[in-house]
Amino acid sequence: MRESATAPAVRVPDHGGLADLVYANAAEAPHSVAFRRKAGSSWTEVTASEFRDQVEHVARGLIAFGVRAGDRVGLLCSTRYEWTLLDFAIWAAGAVPVPIYATSSREQIEWILADSGATAVVVETFEHEREVATAMVNLPRLRSIWCIDGGAVDELAEAGESIEPGQVEQRRRSVAPGDIATIIYTSGTTGRPKGCVLTHANLFAESGNAIAVLRPLFTGGGDGDASTLLFLPLAHVFGRMVQIGAVQARAALGHTADVKNVVADLAAFRPTFVLSVPYVFDKIYNTARQQAHGSGKGRIFDAAVDTAIAYSETPTPGWRLRLAHALYDRLVYRRLRAALGGRCHYAISGGAALGHRLTHFYRGAGLTVFEGYGLTETTAAATINSLDDFKPGTVGKPLPGTTIRTAEDGEILIKGPVVFPGYWCNDAATAQVFTDGWFASGDLGALDEDGFLSITGRKKEILVTSGGKNVAPAVIEDRITAHPLIAHAVVVGDGRKYVAALVTLDPDYLPHWKTVAGKPADATITDLIDDPDLRAEIQRAIDDGNAAVSAAESVRRFLILPTEFTIDSGHLTPSLKLRRGEITRDFARDIDALYATGPATVGGGADSFGFGCREPGDRSD
Repeated sequence: MRESATAPAVRVPDHGGLADLVYANAAEAPHSVAFRRKAGSSWTEVTASEFRDQVEHVARGLIAFGVRAGDRVGLLCSTRYEWTLLDFAIWAAGAVPVPIYATSSREQIEWILADSGATAVVVETFEHEREVATAMVNLPRLRSIWCIDGGAVDELAEAGESIEPGQVEQRRRSVAPGDIATIIYTSGTTGRPKGCVLTHANLFAESGNAIAVLRPLFTGGGDGDASTLLFLPLAHVFGRMVQIGAVQARAALGHTADVKNVVADLAAFRPTFVLSVPYVFDKIYNTARQQAHGSGKGRIFDAAVDTAIAYSETPTPGWRLRLAHALYDRLVYRRLRAALGGRCHYAISGGAALGHRLTHFYRGAGLTVFEGYGLTETTAAATINSLDDFKPGTVGKPLPGTTIRTAEDGEILIKGPVVFPGYWCNDAATAQVFTDGWFASGDLGALDEDGFLSITGRKKEILVTSGGKNVAPAVIEDRITAHPLIAHAVVVGDGRKYVAALVTLDPDYLPHWKTVAGKPADATITDLIDDPDLRAEIQRAIDDGNAAVSAAESVRRFLILPTEFTIDSGHLTPSLKLRRGEITRDFARDIDALYATGPATVGGGADSFGFGCREPGDRSD
């Protein structure tokens, strides 16, 4: 059993709540740019005093409609300016925002509103409004629905004119740090979502210590005032943490939910730092590589990649490496940074492992990606890499004030002010995750001699083969999906003779691969399923993954699926994690097919990949 602790860098306030940040900013720096709102193709500025006034007006409107201190208010909305405005307005009114993913099903929406006991809800679209209205027969506590697209902000502000401003002041000043700030329902990779209660103190500890560790991000470094463009869901604790941190550090904040056009928005907004998930960094890298190879500049790009990695890995680069790095900075790295607006030198990545190679590549190219680790139950990051303590391939040291311990079985145990008090109205579930004051994460990890944490798998997702071998899927899956042609890999084998994998292909990279491999441009995945070149390419990725594990844990067969895993298909959570339960259920016949024939072998050979494709549920042989 190992343990690593970091002393707290900030002190949680003795009184008040998160809404006080908005009022302090308006009082101390009224003309500072707090937000930039997208208006058509341009971005308009919102000052700290203007935002305070908007928060005040909406909070008065909530009070006018009968929202009481401590009431839960649902917030069903994608990432946009109004989300943050309503979040702080609900806090200013002394109430508790309950975020709901904009992609949630009617059943999920109804469950969250019912379980939290929400008395009101703000929705984004008219479709959301219809979904909630239909469910109201089963939601006796729900009294009010406001629709953002239907003018909710103006409606609340107008109603608030009848309320004296002093009422908001009274509500705001009655909030204590230990009061509930929000209830965030887990995205539900398995089972029905549970409501994670987070206090104002939890969020103050998280944002304050994160700012202290990542100060260059939140101050802008040498590129002027700090700014970031949020495009991940604010219903997720990761985005919420950065939202609060930006307000606390007075970094300008922008929003966009248009993930398809996020590159254009980044170029126009020009943030100094971004937060994302590994999938996005993989896509940026693979797209750049594809474009370079497609334009006949593949050798230059590949050499630039190798140079960036070497530059990042070398503590004191020699003159040849410095010269090569300067050359490729003009040819490659500068263009990559331009895709993020040209001012972005830092990023925060969470949700899964980015990988040692990509971490070094981005760092060498001028974009330092700080990987961290945490859960909703730890108010986002419990560990983080920083400029002072940076070790690629790990998720960093404990956030200041936090202690990390690994149990005998490798489970990560966490203690500190960022750890939540428990699940909403679920004492049994709370008791299951706490032992002697330690929160049991359910994740597996290892602490090195310097106190850096590495994630090795998830305890609940451990597969046990029929031979009794324990297998952590995350280790090999991360290696397999590092291949640009592979979008997702799902390792299976629980109760089976050996380990196998379901593989989906990256639809953006596939056309490039077909061109390089000399395949017809209009060939579909099903057309290519028996193509030896495609199978050999996937096998190379499998072999690379197998190199990271023992022979008993190696993937011996794989099946290429003709579909994608998406949020809409129900196979990814809104934070882009795999829903293993849904995947193994929907592709049960495909998984059975992986074990339908004779013994498998590791490595190349027809037995490793000799299966065709079927849609889930297809019963044809």
